[in-house]
Amino acid sequence: MATQRILDFLATRRPDGPCMVLDLDVVRENYRTFEKALPDSRIFYAVKANPAPEILRLLTALGSSFDTASVAEIEMVLDAGASPERISYGNTIKKERDIARAYALGVQLYAVDCVEEVEKVARAAPGSRVFCRVLTDGAGAEWPLSRKFGCAPAMAVDVLRRAKALGLDPYGVSFHVGSQQTDLSAWDRALEDARVVFKVLAEEGITLKMVNLGGGFPTRYLRDVPAAEAYGQAIFTALRKHFGNRLPETIIEPGRGMVGNAGVIKSEVVLVSRKADDDDVRWVYLDIGKFGGLAETMDEAIRYPLTTPHDGEETAPCVVAGPTCDSADVLYEKTPYPLPISLTVGDEVLIEGTGAYTTTYASVAFNGFEPLRAYVI
Repeated sequence: MATQRILDFLATRRPDGPCMVLDLDVVRENYRTFEKALPDSRIFYAVKANPAPEILRLLTALGSSFDTASVAEIEMVLDAGASPERISYGNTIKKERDIARAYALGVQLYAVDCVEEVEKVARAAPGSRVFCRVLTDGAGAEWPLSRKFGCAPAMAVDVLRRAKALGLDPYGVSFHVGSQQTDLSAWDRALEDARVVFKVLAEEGITLKMVNLGGGFPTRYLRDVPAAEAYGQAIFTALRKHFGNRLPETIIEPGRGMVGNAGVIKSEVVLVSRKADDDDVRWVYLDIGKFGGLAETMDEAIRYPLTTPHDGEETAPCVVAGPTCDSADVLYEKTPYPLPISLTVGDEVLIEGTGAYTTTYASVAFNGFEPLRAYVI
């Protein structure tokens, strides 16, 4: 739900065109909730979810660390006041010169998922800590991750063994159970694989120290999701199951779960029409679509809550689409969206839960539309 602060901002400022408004009070509360749910894990905020300077400064002040995907994100975090010890270069696909730049800036923690990446890190960031990402199936996630990142557990052993041989510190294992993960058992399956890597390397005298539990913590869209406390309990139980009393260090990388519910996009109905006189499904065109920041509607994976001035009135199924001259710019068609019959041109529609993965997904100027404006309050 849009907070009263967001509603007051929209009512008084009346910004023109689509925009995202984010309430920092919600981010602060989310951070504290993660601290309570997983008190023994360090929090590395996934900067890619929303790199707004105000968010980074707030999280720095709260004590957060940061998961970064590029040198630009590393520099943003440093500009926000965080020290390099609080930064992980978590992208497994890095140019060697970018690794060297990160190393020069003081970053000492790097993600890898193959021997070739280890060799780049060894050359450009000698002596650094590396953790190897292990593939997961992503079952239970609304936005499952592909096989682009990670490797099989057996290969992870080879990768970390090679890291040791090249003078790096084989620090641990990471995984990502899929974004918007609602299956509490997902971490159990992944931790079982992590334990195998720990065990095999321990027998060779290589002691891993850390498990990066990744992200995947959800925000509420149309369906209820488990509370952070439930995730914390499930993860702790799984850690005990697979590691006994010798628990490794753990870190988590919330992105969506940290900022998703803190933001709301204000949009406007541009057109309501039908494709035939006897068509019982209306088309509702908004002034924002896939290319304006709603890329996660791809395959209708994320179904955002839409609120209108006519909520509570009779509804009928609608196809919801964006404003651009691109046939792919349709948000919800396979599963039409129930919207009030009285909805009409010029009505304001609030798209909730849009604090994550929206502003930086927006195109620069596709069809001449400006990038999604953002206000952080």
